[in-house]
Amino acid sequence: MTVQEAATKLLEAEKSKKVIQPLTDTYPGITVDEAYHTQLEIIRHKVENEGVIIVGKKIGATSKAIQNMFGVNQPDYGHLLDYMMYVEGEDIPLEDFIQPKAEFEIAFKLKKDLKGPNVTIMDVIEATDYIAPAIEIIDSRIDDWKIKFEDTVADNGSSAAAVIGGKPTKLDGIDLTHIGMVAYKNGEMIDSGAGAAVLGNPLRSVAWLANSLGKYDVLLKAGEVVLSGALTAAVEINDQDTFTAEFDHIGSISVTFKR
Repeated sequence: MTVQEAATKLLEAEKSKKVIQPLTDTYPGITVDEAYHTQLEIIRHKVENEGVIIVGKKIGATSKAIQNMFGVNQPDYGHLLDYMMYVEGEDIPLEDFIQPKAEFEIAFKLKKDLKGPNVTIMDVIEATDYIAPAIEIIDSRIDDWKIKFEDTVADNGSSAAAVIGGKPTKLDGIDLTHIGMVAYKNGEMIDSGAGAAVLGNPLRSVAWLANSLGKYDVLLKAGEVVLSGALTAAVEINDQDTFTAEFDHIGSISVTFKR
């Protein structure tokens, strides 16, 4: 299976809402590099043929909870596209997804470009306009989330949608390692976490992303949003579910899903 063939299979699965078998089963020799080139081919197709706009990037599998949940052992990343972004307060239609899950994260809005290699935490601080709470909706075009690392990488980091909420907050004086978060589902607390779950510090996560993207000559651009990684395990989404995440210092975010 070529990169083009893998990209076509995933594009068709997303459009038809019909899952496919893991690429690591149908193409057992797929490498991480080939998986990332598959993702880039998917994005190239959408930008050139569907007119979508890249609005940011997402980092996945940064916490042990997520790595354990999906059986991976390192972070990955994906692209955020304009049609993926929802406004807080509007219901999100479940029919847009196949098997979605919710993650609770800290989003970064950039005011300067970041391009690896050698991006440091200080570079991330200088490039950040503000941070805000976010809920990411991850989804898999792979049957029953039976993914290995190469599967989720090729599948655009299992990206699907995102909502940015709370209040835009400058980084000044905020300790992102110890920032706390409590998550609720339909009014009941389901989990809690802290920024340290994200590679020890979400700033380190964004630096890792910039350096990883640099290998493929991709940069984080001024004006883009970066989802820095989930603070807790992902939660399955069902009809009429409302999720709320309350963060220290940066406010809260809430979203409802309906068919």
